[in-house]
Amino acid sequence: MTNTRTVRGPEQRKKDVLARLTEEVDIWVASAAGDGTPYLVPLAFHWDGQDVWLCTRLTNPTGRNLAGGGRTRLALGHTRDVVLLDGDVTTLPVAEVPTAVIEEFAAKSGWDPRGSGPAYVWFRVRPTAVEAWHEEPELAGRHLMRDGVWVL
Repeated sequence: MTNTRTVRGPEQRKKDVLARLTEEVDIWVASAAGDGTPYLVPLAFHWDGQDVWLCTRLTNPTGRNLAGGGRTRLALGHTRDVVLLDGDVTTLPVAEVPTAVIEEFAAKSGWDPRGSGPAYVWFRVRPTAVEAWHEEPELAGRHLMRDGVWVL
């Protein structure tokens, strides 16, 4: 496949990433068990402008891995329009999650975890690195955030 897109500059890439974080409903969540067994699942998410918020049961592999590992890699898009986010994970009970976050998550995803029982906990992912690219011509300059700071 030939890329016919114009190569975006860093400012446009950041703008596109922020739009996708606001508009998309699901994100790929990668985690690993203590023995190294990898897990990759799609979860609904909410972007509050600083953090990605996820909610799942603490008793499933992804919940255990996020709570135990403290780090994750998140991905949006397909293989020709990629956004990767690495981040630090904080596990929070529902009582410690801002009400606005829960309500915005529910409005966006169509699911309010508060009605799903006490096994569900929240995970706040604070991005430490962000990469974005459209195919090979955009690999150079794909790093938009490093060490939690936007590089542009």
